[in-house]
Amino acid sequence: MDQVVLKIRGLIRDKALRVGDTLPSEAELSAMFGAGRNTVREAVRTLRAYGVVESRQKVGAVITNGQQTAVAKLLSVAMDISLESFRDIQGYRRLTEMNIFPNLMQNMTDEDLARMEDANARMISTTDLFEASRWDYRFHQAMVDAARNTTLSELYGMLEPVICRLMEVGKSRRPAVREAEAQHGAIVQALRERSAIDFAYHMNRHLDAGLVFLPQEAPD
Repeated sequence: MDQVVLKIRGLIRDKALRVGDTLPSEAELSAMFGAGRNTVREAVRTLRAYGVVESRQKVGAVITNGQQTAVAKLLSVAMDISLESFRDIQGYRRLTEMNIFPNLMQNMTDEDLARMEDANARMISTTDLFEASRWDYRFHQAMVDAARNTTLSELYGMLEPVICRLMEVGKSRRPAVREAEAQHGAIVQALRERSAIDFAYHMNRHLDAGLVFLPQEAPD
Protein backbone atom coordinates (compact mmCIF):
# COMPACT_ATOMS: atom_id res chain seq x y z
CA MET A 1 0.00 0.00 0.00
CA ASP A 2 2.84 2.41 0.79
CA GLN A 3 4.17 1.99 -2.74
CA VAL A 4 0.79 2.94 -4.18
CA VAL A 5 0.73 6.06 -1.97
CA LEU A 6 4.10 7.05 -3.39
CA LYS A 7 2.94 6.33 -6.95
CA ILE A 8 -0.15 8.50 -6.51
CA ARG A 9 1.99 11.30 -5.11
CA GLY A 10 4.25 10.89 -8.13
CA LEU A 11 1.24 11.05 -10.43
CA ILE A 12 0.11 14.30 -8.80
CA ARG A 13 3.58 15.76 -9.24
CA ASP A 14 4.24 14.52 -12.78
CA LYS A 15 0.89 15.68 -14.11
CA ALA A 16 1.18 18.98 -12.17
CA LEU A 17 -2.25 18.44 -10.63
CA ARG A 18 -3.45 21.37 -8.56
CA VAL A 19 -5.93 21.96 -5.76
CA GLY A 20 -9.39 21.17 -7.12
CA ASP A 21 -8.20 18.69 -9.75
CA THR A 22 -9.61 15.16 -9.59
CA LEU A 23 -7.59 11.98 -9.32
CA PRO A 24 -8.33 9.12 -11.73
CA SER A 25 -10.91 6.66 -10.45
CA GLU A 26 -9.94 3.72 -8.25
CA ALA A 27 -10.34 1.42 -11.24
CA GLU A 28 -8.06 3.60 -13.37
CA LEU A 29 -5.45 3.88 -10.63
CA SER A 30 -5.61 0.11 -10.13
CA ALA A 31 -4.94 -0.45 -13.82
CA MET A 32 -2.17 2.18 -13.93
CA PHE A 33 -0.22 0.76 -11.02
CA GLY A 34 -1.09 -2.92 -11.32
CA ALA A 35 -2.57 -2.90 -7.82
CA GLY A 36 -5.81 -4.28 -6.41
CA ARG A 37 -8.80 -2.00 -5.88
CA ASN A 38 -8.64 -2.51 -2.12
CA THR A 39 -4.97 -1.47 -2.05
CA VAL A 40 -5.74 1.64 -4.08
CA ARG A 41 -8.67 2.46 -1.80
CA GLU A 42 -6.45 2.20 1.29
CA ALA A 43 -3.80 4.37 -0.36
CA VAL A 44 -6.38 7.07 -1.10
CA ARG A 45 -7.59 6.87 2.50
CA THR A 46 -4.03 7.43 3.68
CA LEU A 47 -3.66 10.48 1.44
CA ARG A 48 -6.99 11.76 2.73
CA ALA A 49 -5.83 11.37 6.35
CA TYR A 50 -2.81 13.53 5.56
CA GLY A 51 -4.89 16.18 3.83
CA VAL A 52 -3.59 15.55 0.32
CA VAL A 53 -7.01 14.65 -1.12
CA GLU A 54 -10.63 14.75 -0.03
CA SER A 55 -13.54 12.63 -1.22
CA ARG A 56 -16.53 14.32 -2.87
CA GLN A 57 -19.75 12.65 -3.86
CA LYS A 58 -20.18 12.07 -7.59
CA VAL A 59 -16.69 13.47 -8.18
CA GLY A 60 -14.19 11.20 -6.45
CA ALA A 61 -10.86 12.06 -4.84
CA VAL A 62 -10.04 15.74 -5.28
CA ILE A 63 -6.65 17.36 -4.63
CA THR A 64 -6.86 19.58 -1.56
CA ASN A 65 -4.53 21.71 0.51
CA GLY A 66 -5.19 20.35 3.97
CA GLN A 67 -1.74 19.00 4.79
CA GLN A 68 -1.01 21.65 7.39
CA THR A 69 -4.32 21.16 9.18
CA ALA A 70 -3.97 17.40 9.14
CA VAL A 71 -0.44 17.39 10.48
CA ALA A 72 -1.26 20.07 13.04
CA LYS A 73 -3.94 17.78 14.41
CA LEU A 74 -1.61 14.79 14.39
CA LEU A 75 1.01 16.80 16.27
CA SER A 76 -1.37 18.75 18.49
CA VAL A 77 0.28 17.20 21.53
CA ALA A 78 3.34 19.29 20.67
CA MET A 79 1.36 22.50 20.99
CA ASP A 80 1.71 22.48 24.77
CA ILE A 81 5.27 23.75 24.19
CA SER A 82 6.84 21.58 26.83
CA LEU A 83 10.58 21.09 26.82
CA GLU A 84 10.03 17.55 25.58
CA SER A 85 7.93 18.62 22.59
CA PHE A 86 10.34 21.44 21.81
CA ARG A 87 13.25 19.04 21.73
CA ASP A 88 11.28 16.63 19.53
CA ILE A 89 10.57 19.29 16.90
CA GLN A 90 14.06 20.76 17.12
CA GLY A 91 15.43 17.24 16.72
CA TYR A 92 13.51 16.92 13.45
CA ARG A 93 14.77 20.31 12.33
CA ARG A 94 18.33 19.36 13.24
CA LEU A 95 18.11 16.22 11.11
CA THR A 96 16.90 18.24 8.13
CA GLU A 97 18.36 21.74 8.27
CA MET A 98 21.83 20.80 9.49
CA ASN A 99 22.26 18.13 6.81
CA ILE A 100 21.25 20.03 3.68
CA PHE A 101 24.49 21.97 3.22
CA PRO A 102 25.75 19.77 0.32
CA ASN A 103 22.41 20.21 -1.49
CA LEU A 104 22.51 23.95 -0.88
CA MET A 105 25.99 24.21 -2.34
CA GLN A 106 24.83 22.37 -5.43
CA ASN A 107 21.46 24.07 -5.99
CA MET A 108 21.24 27.38 -4.12
CA THR A 109 20.96 30.62 -6.10
CA ASP A 110 21.48 34.29 -5.29
CA GLU A 111 17.68 34.64 -5.40
CA ASP A 112 17.38 32.05 -2.62
CA LEU A 113 19.79 34.00 -0.44
CA ALA A 114 17.88 37.20 -1.19
CA ARG A 115 14.62 35.55 -0.04
CA MET A 116 16.29 34.49 3.20
CA GLU A 117 17.64 37.99 3.81
CA ASP A 118 14.26 39.56 3.02
CA ALA A 119 12.50 37.27 5.52
CA ASN A 120 15.11 38.11 8.15
CA ALA A 121 14.68 41.85 7.58
CA ARG A 122 10.89 41.57 7.81
CA MET A 123 11.17 39.52 11.00
CA ILE A 124 13.16 42.20 12.83
CA SER A 125 11.10 45.10 11.46
CA THR A 126 7.77 43.98 12.93
CA THR A 127 6.74 44.46 16.55
CA ASP A 128 4.07 41.77 16.27
CA LEU A 129 5.41 38.52 17.72
CA PHE A 130 2.97 36.45 15.65
CA GLU A 131 4.27 38.04 12.45
CA ALA A 132 7.88 37.77 13.60
CA SER A 133 7.50 34.03 14.11
CA ARG A 134 6.01 33.66 10.61
CA TRP A 135 8.91 35.51 9.01
CA ASP A 136 11.35 33.45 11.05
CA TYR A 137 9.70 30.31 9.69
CA ARG A 138 9.82 31.70 6.13
CA PHE A 139 13.57 32.26 6.48
CA HIS A 140 14.03 28.58 7.24
CA GLN A 141 11.53 27.43 4.62
CA ALA A 142 13.41 29.50 2.02
CA MET A 143 16.63 27.77 3.06
CA VAL A 144 15.04 24.31 2.88
CA ASP A 145 13.49 25.13 -0.50
CA ALA A 146 16.92 26.18 -1.79
CA ALA A 147 18.09 22.57 -1.42
CA ARG A 148 15.68 21.70 -4.29
CA ASN A 149 14.30 18.57 -2.64
CA THR A 150 10.54 18.57 -3.17
CA THR A 151 9.75 15.96 -0.53
CA LEU A 152 11.82 17.72 2.11
CA SER A 153 10.17 21.06 1.32
CA GLU A 154 6.70 19.52 1.51
CA LEU A 155 7.39 17.86 4.85
CA TYR A 156 8.81 21.06 6.29
CA GLY A 157 5.78 22.96 5.02
CA MET A 158 3.42 20.48 6.66
CA LEU A 159 5.02 21.24 10.03
CA GLU A 160 4.56 25.01 9.67
CA PRO A 161 1.81 25.39 12.35
CA VAL A 162 3.84 23.60 14.99
CA ILE A 163 7.19 25.21 14.14
CA CYS A 164 5.61 28.68 14.05
CA ARG A 165 3.97 28.10 17.42
CA LEU A 166 7.30 27.12 18.94
CA MET A 167 8.95 30.16 17.37
CA GLU A 168 6.21 32.42 18.72
CA VAL A 169 6.80 31.21 22.27
CA GLY A 170 10.53 31.73 21.85
CA LYS A 171 9.92 35.33 20.70
CA SER A 172 7.85 36.27 23.74
CA ARG A 173 10.93 38.27 24.74
CA ARG A 174 12.24 40.86 22.29
CA PRO A 175 15.94 39.91 22.73
CA ALA A 176 15.08 36.55 21.17
CA VAL A 177 14.07 38.29 17.93
CA ARG A 178 17.31 40.27 17.78
CA GLU A 179 19.32 37.15 18.55
CA ALA A 180 17.51 35.21 15.80
CA GLU A 181 18.22 38.00 13.32
CA ALA A 182 21.94 37.90 14.14
CA GLN A 183 22.05 34.12 13.86
CA HIS A 184 20.18 34.18 10.55
CA GLY A 185 22.71 36.69 9.26
CA ALA A 186 25.59 34.45 10.30
CA ILE A 187 23.95 31.46 8.58
CA VAL A 188 23.53 33.41 5.34
CA GLN A 189 27.15 34.58 5.53
CA ALA A 190 28.33 30.98 5.98
CA LEU A 191 26.33 29.98 2.91
CA ARG A 192 27.78 32.85 0.88
CA GLU A 193 31.27 31.79 1.89
CA ARG A 194 30.40 28.14 1.26
CA SER A 195 31.75 27.24 4.69
CA ALA A 196 30.36 23.95 5.95
CA ILE A 197 32.00 24.37 9.36
CA ASP A 198 30.57 27.86 9.94
CA PHE A 199 27.15 26.75 8.70
CA ALA A 200 27.04 23.79 11.10
CA TYR A 201 28.26 25.95 14.00
CA HIS A 202 25.71 28.73 13.53
CA MET A 203 22.82 26.36 12.78
CA ASN A 204 23.60 24.37 15.91
CA ARG A 205 23.62 27.52 18.07
CA HIS A 206 20.45 28.77 16.46
CA LEU A 207 18.48 25.57 16.99
CA ASP A 208 19.56 25.37 20.62
CA ALA A 209 18.91 29.02 21.42
CA GLY A 210 15.16 28.69 21.99
CA LEU A 211 15.60 26.51 25.05
CA VAL A 212 16.67 29.58 27.02
CA PHE A 213 13.24 31.12 26.62
CA LEU A 214 11.14 28.10 27.58
CA PRO A 215 9.98 27.49 31.16
CA GLN A 216 12.00 24.80 32.87
CA GLU A 217 10.18 21.66 33.87
CA ALA A 218 9.91 20.98 37.56
CA PRO A 219 11.98 18.03 38.78
CA ASP A 220 10.16 14.82 39.64
